[in-house]
Amino acid sequence: MMVRIVGGHGGVSPGFRATSYLIDGELLIDAGSVASGLQIDEQVLIENILISHSHLDHISDLAFLSDNCFGLKGKPFEIHTHKPVRQAIKKHLLNDIIWPDFTTLPSKENPTLRFHDLTDETPFEVGGYTILPVRVNHPGDALGFIIEKGNTAIVFTQDTGPTERIWQLAMGYENLKAIFTEVSFPDKLQQVALDSQHHTPSTLKKEIDKMPVDVPIFLGHLKPNYQSLLFQEIDNIGNNRISLLGSDDTSYVF
Repeated sequence: MMVRIVGGHGGVSPGFRATSYLIDGELLIDAGSVASGLQIDEQVLIENILISHSHLDHISDLAFLSDNCFGLKGKPFEIHTHKPVRQAIKKHLLNDIIWPDFTTLPSKENPTLRFHDLTDETPFEVGGYTILPVRVNHPGDALGFIIEKGNTAIVFTQDTGPTERIWQLAMGYENLKAIFTEVSFPDKLQQVALDSQHHTPSTLKKEIDKMPVDVPIFLGHLKPNYQSLLFQEIDNIGNNRISLLGSDDTSYVF
């Protein structure tokens, strides 16, 4: 699998894009920067989109992706999430007030976006990938995903604070090649991180003990205003498994 970090940050500023990870050019995880970070001819190649939760930095570019690709694909973007997230997106974004409802455009029979509801810990298959959605600890009914294709499996937790179940399930994958998770705030904002269910370097250090051993760890969702401090504090952990996603539009092959 090739994982392209279109955007890997927990905020937006020049040089910092919100969360969108693209796998093999066709499977997208979250839509925080897919329209602003990819050319339109790359956007139309996307087949399936996984949405982890309904926070704006993970769904905002669904609006612009729909607008950019309207009439170009000939078939819908297939969006996979669970019911509360679908309902939130429909109510608060694609509501014909904030943005047109592209689940009915150009028609209900052939929409630009088509949603599919997921069930927690029930695997499903799309495009040759087997995907296991798992609840994680973050507001907005957040999901993590374990994605497997061929001899490669990868964990994507996106936004989460300390959690348990996804690491328990990940232990069962002998072909696990990478873990993508998050660290959002520096240690001085520990209470903010706990209240919003995000990680600091201190909580991440404890979280690593729950993860499968000897698997590379990639940390995203860095807040742009604290990125330099996060680099310093993560370096102080002294764990050579960790890579920080400080630069967007980077790719990794597993």
